Amino acid sequence: MTHRTHARSDLIRPRRVAVVMAVFAATAALLAGAGTVHAAAVERLRLGAATWIAPGVEYESFSITTTRDVAYGHLLTADLSNRHVSVDLLTPGAVTAREPLSEMADAQGAVAGVNGDFFDITEAQHADVAATGAADGPAIGHGVQLKAAVPDGQRFGPAMPPSDSAQDVIAVAYDGVARLDRLALAGSASWPGGSVPLGGFNQYALPVGSVGAYTSQWGQVSRERAVCGTDIDRAAPCTSDAYEVTLRQGRVRAVSAQPGAGPIAPGTVVLLGRESGAQVLRRLRVGEPVRVGAHLMASDHVPLRFAVGGFPILRGGTPLAGLDDTAAATRTAAGYGNGGRRLYLLALDGSAESGAGLTVAELADVMHGLGAVAAVNLDGGGSTTLVARPPGSSRVTVRNHPTGGAERPVPEGIGIFSGVAEGR
Repeated sequence: MTHRTHARSDLIRPRRVAVVMAVFAATAALLAGAGTVHAAAVERLRLGAATWIAPGVEYESFSITTTRDVAYGHLLTADLSNRHVSVDLLTPGAVTAREPLSEMADAQGAVAGVNGDFFDITEAQHADVAATGAADGPAIGHGVQLKAAVPDGQRFGPAMPPSDSAQDVIAVAYDGVARLDRLALAGSASWPGGSVPLGGFNQYALPVGSVGAYTSQWGQVSRERAVCGTDIDRAAPCTSDAYEVTLRQGRVRAVSAQPGAGPIAPGTVVLLGRESGAQVLRRLRVGEPVRVGAHLMASDHVPLRFAVGGFPILRGGTPLAGLDDTAAATRTAAGYGNGGRRLYLLALDGSAESGAGLTVAELADVMHGLGAVAAVNLDGGGSTTLVARPPGSSRVTVRNHPTGGAERPVPEGIGIFSGVAEGR
């Protein structure tokens, strides 16, 4: 692929190498004894003309020729070294709320964005329990830690590579640099004479035998789903051994043998336990003082301003081992290059045709071909949405063609923001 310059671009664009003949490259590596390599089927990547969205932010469409078909997609590129550009979480205001991406972007003033992590969308596995709409992985927005990750066996989405976890995120720290990280929950509830570690924080599924903390950020949805399934089987029955404790101003105000529902007032914390976690909570009495602390710990201990869940597919410029190379689908991805200073957000056009789209392995190759050295797979299918403001407009438009013809309400997205409203 040849280098392109754009007269009205604020981006320092890298030289992009076309993803051509990847099948033969993988086959050659196998014949040379290089080890197991996924059989990528990407033959050609063609980028259209870039359109300026805001200082440091560009949009372009592209086509990808595979051995099966031609897939069409859309790309946002943001220069995070530009002082006008920032990235943050798009959210409806609660972990369990959902809105179309375009509405969240306009409400928060983003100039562009894509949908985020996979989320709890189906009620079929637990017929009497409502789906929560909450995302699988951790979430941080504007520096506020909103939720932790569900157990790996409870997550939605395609199978992850063996090295990945539901705790994995793509994130941006306060230095403005994008990175892949892993956010583990650290926290406990303690009282005179006892304590219990926290196994959950505003998440739709708790580990077996644990206690989770829920705050006003959770929303109004019932917490019953949190005690359903197991750490390895999302469809397993709900436990009959659950217990809930409501804390206000640091003291026990109410207890219940059933998970509750409805909004949680600011300053109130609900502790929900299952199995052995429930047994511990039953020791608490109304009026007893309880102290709760919860924190998401990054692997390198760098404070994060923004983070969204997604499983890594590309690290150090190399696709991860174990990526699925069979099931093609509509995909969303986020990645970065240039030392974390350039962000790439990708969304494919939706299609009802069998075999349309990309496999996860192909997606990793495409992100690398676009310039990313690290990338994550985000929620796809009917959730895949990419929005961007037309020049001179104060509202975004949907740039891809969502599966089904309309935006699916989602719980979160990745928003690109510009400190310059209009002009350069």
